[in-house]
Amino acid sequence: MSAVVPAAGLPGAGGAGFAADAAHLARAVELATANVAAGGGPFGAVVLLGGAEVGAGQNRVTRDNDPTAHAEVVAIRAACAALGTFSLAGATLYSSCEPCPMCLTASLWARVARVVYAADRHDAARGGFDDLAFYEMLASDRSTWSTPVEHHVSEAAARPFDTWLASRTRVEY
Repeated sequence: MSAVVPAAGLPGAGGAGFAADAAHLARAVELATANVAAGGGPFGAVVLLGGAEVGAGQNRVTRDNDPTAHAEVVAIRAACAALGTFSLAGATLYSSCEPCPMCLTASLWARVARVVYAADRHDAARGGFDDLAFYEMLASDRSTWSTPVEHHVSEAAARPFDTWLASRTRVEY
């Protein structure tokens, strides 16, 4: 599983690893700040693998009318496209802000080895973003959520998984 490490609490603070993390976080913050100047949201992210930047992203939600186009998702997509793979095993994701639940989960799906961020969910909330509220909602009982998420039993529900398991051409992920 990926480790989410607040920048202030990085292991080995003061060492070479800390200096490299600080530099990559500065790049993510630079991307976020430039994005605000260009009319976008205050989020930036970079993906590094083997010490090299393989993907970068800025929040594109309003530019692209895509609520999933968060900086981390954009950076993950760019890194996967550049590397020709859906797995970023061994990579580190640096983000200008603590990833929201969607971005954190995208990092886990991408098999990112480590996530490092600068600002946190409280900073995002101060800026008017829902990250903190979503984290709190996900920690509460589903019956209290403002958006119902309902399970409906269907005879065909398992068919796609049965087909997947029977497929000789499936690509595990």
